Amino acid sequence: MLKTMASSASVSASPIPTPADDADTRGDVRDGGAPAAKETTQSNTGRPKRVTTHELSTSLRIASARLARRLRAEKPDGDLSDGQYSVLAFVCREGAQTLGALSAYERVTPPSMNRTVNKLEAAGYVVRQGSADDGRKVLFVPTDAGRELVRETRRRRDAWLDRRIAKLPTETRALLAQASDVIRELADS
Repeated sequence: MLKTMASSASVSASPIPTPADDADTRGDVRDGGAPAAKETTQSNTGRPKRVTTHELSTSLRIASARLARRLRAEKPDGDLSDGQYSVLAFVCREGAQTLGALSAYERVTPPSMNRTVNKLEAAGYVVRQGSADDGRKVLFVPTDAGRELVRETRRRRDAWLDRRIAKLPTETRALLAQASDVIRELADS
């Protein structure tokens, strides 16, 4: 999939643009990488502008962070932090979890996770239950209110994004579908 997307932009292997960027000798997709592709950004010479991998990674990082921040704003409970919502969504998706498993998933210390689940419990979104396998273990289980909050949050976020994507031209939506696969692949690497 990464090769598919490489054809949608000219990307240089050099992390910093150099005067040689105007020559076809740098190692971009036009001189031996993936096939050349239609580019939308024009340089001052009228030729397609080449984008370095550094420029592309910076632009992608900033754009994805801005989009994620905007999507996170679409939630029905404004008092719930992003970290608390992430834990609640994980428990709803994966089922009952121990404090250790939640800490590992969020990459935080157990005392920090304890504060998070205490807030979720106080809000009525999770409850503690003893493990049927090991009475010493405590599991955190989503309540109906917690499940409903996650469903509503996902619905709002999907609706917000759907409205914006629906306004895009068909070609842009097709490109975005390809980019989505590549971004998922990068996130999973």
